[in-house]
Amino acid sequence: MNFFLAAALCLLAAPKAFCADAPLPSDFVRLRDVDASILQDIRYAGPHNFVGRPIAGYAAPECLLVRAAARALAEAQAELKPYGLSLKVYDCYRPQRAVDDFVAWAKNTADQKMKKEFYPNVDKADLFKDGYIAAKSGHSRGATVDLTLVSLPAAPPERYSPGDALRACTLPRGRRYGDEGLDMGTGFDCFDPRAHTAAAVGRHQKMHRLLLKTLLEKHGFTNLPEEWWHFTLSREPYPDRTFDVEVR
Repeated sequence: MNFFLAAALCLLAAPKAFCADAPLPSDFVRLRDVDASILQDIRYAGPHNFVGRPIAGYAAPECLLVRAAARALAEAQAELKPYGLSLKVYDCYRPQRAVDDFVAWAKNTADQKMKKEFYPNVDKADLFKDGYIAAKSGHSRGATVDLTLVSLPAAPPERYSPGDALRACTLPRGRRYGDEGLDMGTGFDCFDPRAHTAAAVGRHQKMHRLLLKTLLEKHGFTNLPEEWWHFTLSREPYPDRTFDVEVR
């Protein structure tokens, strides 16, 4: 079944919803095929995330995006290269089944194994109320990306294995998980007010956040104020569509 027929049947069955059997549109691309120089650390394909295991829907550690978003990132990357900097993506397109996995995890308040690192100051029972977990995500539309800046040559990130001692994402650089990105004041996916883009962090950390935000806005993205790492292409091609195809 071709994409157009599958999509039409899906829309007839559930307008503006998702359809697990419909393929992704042809303008979804692998970021590495557009710009292989952009670093990738796809956290939800492995165990180092707030759930503590690979997330449903991530069969491979790949960044998939709509072509317009991938090209915009490539343009931003070209601006960074002369300064010895690079983008690094943590998450891109996210299937709806992954979002559902997050929701199920958040409802299980007994599972606190990653609390010490990712939500040290937040009660897990409040993750929905505080907006950290939701039933829908812009990532499932293919034009949202979580990312940071890295100084080149990039050192490898700290190796994580399940069961390793956890350190709060709010700790100073050097004491929290050893990500090779520029110091943004918190780790990635830190459920804490300090991760808000305009939060009161140090001068250099503010500068790094502003650099990332200014660069991405120049290339057509809009930042989510509650997460310094989260950007959505302003003119996204599928603003009302949610996809649920596995990342491969």
